[in-house]
Amino acid sequence: MKKFTKVIAVLLAVAAIVATFAACSGGKDTAKVKVIEINLSDEVYALGVNKDDAALLASANEFIAKIKADGTFDKICNNYFGDGTPVAVSSAAEDTSKDQLVVATNAEFEPFEYKKGDQFYGIDMEVVKAFADSLGKELVIKDMEFDAVVTAVQQNKADIAAAGLTVNPGRAEQVNFTESYYSASQQLIVKADDTKFDECKTKEDVDAILDTFEASVKIGGQKGTTGAAYVEGDLDNPDGFGFKGLKAEFKGYANGSLAVMDLINGGVDYVIIDAAPASAITKAINAVA
Repeated sequence: MKKFTKVIAVLLAVAAIVATFAACSGGKDTAKVKVIEINLSDEVYALGVNKDDAALLASANEFIAKIKADGTFDKICNNYFGDGTPVAVSSAAEDTSKDQLVVATNAEFEPFEYKKGDQFYGIDMEVVKAFADSLGKELVIKDMEFDAVVTAVQQNKADIAAAGLTVNPGRAEQVNFTESYYSASQQLIVKADDTKFDECKTKEDVDAILDTFEASVKIGGQKGTTGAAYVEGDLDNPDGFGFKGLKAEFKGYANGSLAVMDLINGGVDYVIIDAAPASAITKAINAVA
């Protein structure tokens, strides 16, 4: 995963939390965090489409192939990983009398989806806006808990799931996945003064340390995500990711930002989330702290 070349704008909610924390500390330099930039998993993101809508799946696959081939997807990524500028995406009100593309997301996963005011931002949001435009449809974005995103599409409450969604067998039973558009991985966030993982060079090095942690160690992350499965393990689940799990306890949060703030506050010992959000969150928090 390449590093960001600029600090991405912090989520308003995160900024409020950080500002409050800084105020309570009397403005003194507070604990900061860092990412252990070693990939712990090998994942791909894709859009989820209702299993009964073969036409929409075909259109989405054609669209993804096009934007990857003509440079559009690279340009969108540059808005968040390079020197481009994130583009605000608006949601129309849902109206069944109109020709709309209804997208389910969880806008707590910067840089893939997040909100500033009533506007949506993020790689996924710009992608689905371009897709809706290509179909000549009005875009409706439904922001919900991450655990509900795939179910919403399965239950015909949305046409597409776009939420930095990792492909796995369990989710594939609920929705049809498009061709992948992004490769991702899990990474560990630690306090800046934690040197335990500094000499690690490989995933095996990190895992060797993680395997020594007992149940008294708490690892935070977003509920319902790959990070949760990595800690809790899912070898008994034929539809899981195939992670053996750790003895450490997983503590789930509504989003990764809250997990990192609790790391700073001492509520957890480590955080595990996807690499791109890990970088975005730590840069934002360190810029304020």
